[in-house]
Amino acid sequence: MIVEKQQAHFLETSKESDTPITSSVVGGLELLPLSYDLETKPVLKKLAKAHRALAELKGVSALIPNENILLNTLALQEAKDSSAIENIITTHDELYQSDSLTQHYVSLATKEVYNYATALKHGYDHVKKLGLITNNHILEVQAQLVDNRAGFRKVPGTALLNEQTGEKVYTPPQDAQQIETLMRNLEEFVNNDDLCDWDPLIKMAVIHHQFESIHPFYDGNGRTGRILNILYLVRSGLLSSPILYLSRFINKNRSEYYRLLQVIRVEQNPIKSWEQWVLFMLDGIDQTSAQTVRLIQGIKDLMQRYKHTMRTEIPKIYSQDLLNIIFSHPYTKIIVVEQGLSVSQVTAIRYLSELTRIGLMRKTKIGRESYYINEPLFELFQQASQL
Repeated sequence: MIVEKQQAHFLETSKESDTPITSSVVGGLELLPLSYDLETKPVLKKLAKAHRALAELKGVSALIPNENILLNTLALQEAKDSSAIENIITTHDELYQSDSLTQHYVSLATKEVYNYATALKHGYDHVKKLGLITNNHILEVQAQLVDNRAGFRKVPGTALLNEQTGEKVYTPPQDAQQIETLMRNLEEFVNNDDLCDWDPLIKMAVIHHQFESIHPFYDGNGRTGRILNILYLVRSGLLSSPILYLSRFINKNRSEYYRLLQVIRVEQNPIKSWEQWVLFMLDGIDQTSAQTVRLIQGIKDLMQRYKHTMRTEIPKIYSQDLLNIIFSHPYTKIIVVEQGLSVSQVTAIRYLSELTRIGLMRKTKIGRESYYINEPLFELFQQASQL
């Protein structure tokens, strides 16, 4: 009931606030909803397949009893791949040797990946609580990503360049008022389901393109836009948790992703170019849903194996909470067990030593820090990243 009142309040105030939008084009971009029928036969056919894959993913995610296991592990994988699209590169080892709990990061790139994971989880908590994705919410996500609060662009001069040639390929809206107007329109399109009866997956594809074309920030637009994809699927009820590993697909098809983004901006046949873009995004949802289903099933099977071994070999220290901790991150530190189980350092070391003794963990020392590695879990994520 509280969420419904907040949603109703948002829709009422969004109608009343600011100057009414009278033009259908602002800053060279068409306001949403678009004037084209995007539910073509090829799109509808692909939609059915993407929805089946998403539904299976949503169902399989319930097989893991503790939601934090998927949030902590899959959010970090999504963060790694999304950051890689922006040439922020880190390895799995660097990632797992770092942690936000102690603010210890192996490199600046690793810190940025953790910022992404934190922003994604913060955004998810907000959507689950309020059922909305507001501009203030998007501003918060982007601020966490880039560690500043510069907000929407106010100074002209931003242009998107070809990475190889340095050639200017696209100039987004430059006027601050136009950016505000476009973002206000996008906000209403995201949250007001009465504006348009398109399928939510089509809306997600359109929202992503519009956001990237507005390019509202000085930095972090691509990463914020990819977080927005996941949050919109959660808001639409198509995902229970932000676990769709979509950035891996985009990263592996990066040139096609950027080509299709640009084609819509310059193409003389907008319906055809929009259709190609929507089909590309639906392919990504279909493929990454199937890959994530296999990964989650692998985690579930591995947890069952560990559970059986722990109950058989070390029944006195076995607990579901301990099992959850060593599956929330491939590299476990003593302090994580201390805080997670509310035990002393001596007890935490004993637990991890016993897990090492029976072959479920491997201890290694890096610098002055001891890590206990869940090697089969590490290998699952290594294999997933190579698909």
